[in-house]
Amino acid sequence: MSLSRKAYPSDVSDDEWALVAPYLTLMREDAGQRAYPLREVFNGLRYVVKTGAPWRWMPHDLPPWAAVYQQAQRWLSAGCFEQ
Repeated sequence: MSLSRKAYPSDVSDDEWALVAPYLTLMREDAGQRAYPLREVFNGLRYVVKTGAPWRWMPHDLPPWAAVYQQAQRWLSAGCFEQ
């Protein structure tokens, strides 16, 4: 895992990412409309879930809260977490 930021305890490990990534990939990783790496978006979601912080209080070194929230809604709508 190569990050340009210090890792949070809630960040997904390489082994965890290898397990969950196939369930979360709703489009190709290199899709044009993807502005943030999917793993970082997932790390943002895990941060909110693990800490209980409000969306707007996400740290600024993670993707913007609105991008993480919007992707989380897509994952929920697609049933990604039910699998």
